[in-house]
Amino acid sequence: MTKSICVVGLGYIGLPTAVMFANHGIKVHGVDVNPAAVKSIQEKKLHIEENGLQERLNKAVDEGFLTASTTPQEADVFIVAVPSPINPDNTANLEYVRQATASIVPYVKKGNLVILESTVPPKTVEHVMLPELIKANLEFGIDLFVAHSPERVIPGRIFEELVNNDRIVGGIDEKSSQMTKELYQTFVNGTIHLTDATTAELVKVMENTYRDVNIAFANELAKMAEKLDVNIWEAIKFANYHPRVNVHFPGPGVGGHCIAVDPWFLVELGGEQAQIIHMSRNTNDSMPRFTAQKTQAILNENKIAGGKVAVLGLAFKGNVDDMRESPSTIVIDELQNLGLEVISYDPHIKENKHATQTQSLEEATKDADIIVVLTDHNEFKAYNAADITVKTKIVFDTKNCLNREKWQEAGFQFHLLGDAKNR
Repeated sequence: MTKSICVVGLGYIGLPTAVMFANHGIKVHGVDVNPAAVKSIQEKKLHIEENGLQERLNKAVDEGFLTASTTPQEADVFIVAVPSPINPDNTANLEYVRQATASIVPYVKKGNLVILESTVPPKTVEHVMLPELIKANLEFGIDLFVAHSPERVIPGRIFEELVNNDRIVGGIDEKSSQMTKELYQTFVNGTIHLTDATTAELVKVMENTYRDVNIAFANELAKMAEKLDVNIWEAIKFANYHPRVNVHFPGPGVGGHCIAVDPWFLVELGGEQAQIIHMSRNTNDSMPRFTAQKTQAILNENKIAGGKVAVLGLAFKGNVDDMRESPSTIVIDELQNLGLEVISYDPHIKENKHATQTQSLEEATKDADIIVVLTDHNEFKAYNAADITVKTKIVFDTKNCLNREKWQEAGFQFHLLGDAKNR
């Protein structure tokens, strides 16, 4: 039975994972290179937003099952859950994974299990982790066991999905896989599927790439909507009534640490064999500029030169505080490049360096020539349009989250991404 776990990386995945194990009676020591994040955890304060995290963190700390510091310590199991971003040239940056692995080497001992949870390109365990872990002078598969078990959760529903989702475990050998399966059975009710490490790495990247390609298809259709004289949201809804069709929805771009990043891993590895993946990434990366240009076109149609844009939504998805790879920041940059003044508002985000930001909806909209909705927060859906004060009553909904009829009744000119029937 596992007596102790050391979790390296206390972000959107590492902290909930650490708390889950701690809430199930396992001693967990969390590690993060950010002293502010460590201090927050020690004081039971959240540095990330996630439903149910606060009460679970309180329980873990109060009962003495969770500690945190900037340095690892000896444990039975080490879990690495650090970022795996892309470089400016869209190649994988695996330095965080390498450094995190190197940091635990002095603490690894015979019989330990090391698990990588970070989403990474195939062969990362083999080419990045094992060369660091071999420095512990322990024989793999006999003295030291290693596996990859990628997270498969969505912000806002992490705890529900940690428990109920199936999990993929890929060990460097059969015993590594089995040990990892037994560990996650501590709280996972979903089926745990065993494979090898490289297959597990590929599976996670495949899952996110599938979604990216599907969204790119929807975005292409959205761009065609005006020529076709249709509402693409309605067309997608009808298409999805087919039992074997599941078209995703368009938007101002794709964000988050997974879908906007992972396909580039396959582009880098696949080269000419990853053409559809590459084109899909480029399509989705084109949407922020398309959104900004559409905003300017709407202003031009209304004979508004320049203009002030109130951007609602900075997080990459609704009801979270996560801005990683958020298309909203690129939309704002593109709007400013077009000479438009931008003020942003997001009830979940406290700081935005990409534009003037306010924590007041009234301040964001009062002098606006157009409201552009980029994130489908529940707060935005609940707004009473009649109560919103603006300079010019124009709204551009890129997420199909507003009640068009209510906004039009309040006198707003209503525009929807992917809909020819604007006004």
